[in-house]
Amino acid sequence: MGFKKLMASLGAGGASVETELVQADVEPGGAVHGEVRVQGGSVEQRIQGLSVGLQARVEVERRDAQGNTSEYHQNIEFHREQIGGEFVLQPGAVHQVPFTLEVPWETPVTMFLGRHLTGMNVGVTTELAIARAVDKGDLDPVNVHPLPAQQALLDAFGQLGFAFKSADLEKGHLHHTRQRLPFYQEIEFRVPSQYPGLKEVELTFVADGGEMDVVLEMDKKPGLFSTGSDTHRSFTMSLHAFEETDWAAYLHQWLAEVGAKRNWF
Repeated sequence: MGFKKLMASLGAGGASVETELVQADVEPGGAVHGEVRVQGGSVEQRIQGLSVGLQARVEVERRDAQGNTSEYHQNIEFHREQIGGEFVLQPGAVHQVPFTLEVPWETPVTMFLGRHLTGMNVGVTTELAIARAVDKGDLDPVNVHPLPAQQALLDAFGQLGFAFKSADLEKGHLHHTRQRLPFYQEIEFRVPSQYPGLKEVELTFVADGGEMDVVLEMDKKPGLFSTGSDTHRSFTMSLHAFEETDWAAYLHQWLAEVGAKRNWF
């Protein structure tokens, strides 16, 4: 991955920072490895600190005084680690700092079937604290691949004929889950013809080191005498014993039961 350059706050003659990721591919719960190089300018500078973090572009819903809602996007940093303390950077000197940045278990998936998920913007940022100011570098994208348990569920949807439609990150919290980040991911699927009463299905993962909350949101198609209504389903999945379950059969059985109760199919 190429270098990203950041000019320090003192302007002309100041330091510059370059960040390189050794490997951009990672899974939730893993780590990103890289190196930050601080290049001295033409003047001596006191660097107060150096850090790297993870940032995501998140959709935020806003409601006005009249109750109307609108959406906008916000860059949210969800993890940061200090990798260097205070030091004096001499003119022309190079200060190299290798780093290992832990990736939270809830980090959203950005890769699916070997392709980048449209709408996912997650990466590493670098911050240089100098002269009581903080300069933030460009985003170095990371490729977050599904955990094996997450892949098993994604594969199950594929086996049932569901096709990936889109993915987004929404600011907020899902009740009754282990969520700790200020946002969550929704992966939306197109529904196959064998489930004629459904318009769409959205899937959310909320994992920690041992288990994962799985949240499904189903949007019923509006009929002639009714409007669409969302139905939620959640269950807990082991990250280590998931292979003991036929997830395609599990999902199909549950969809069939819910659909029969509501006369969807």
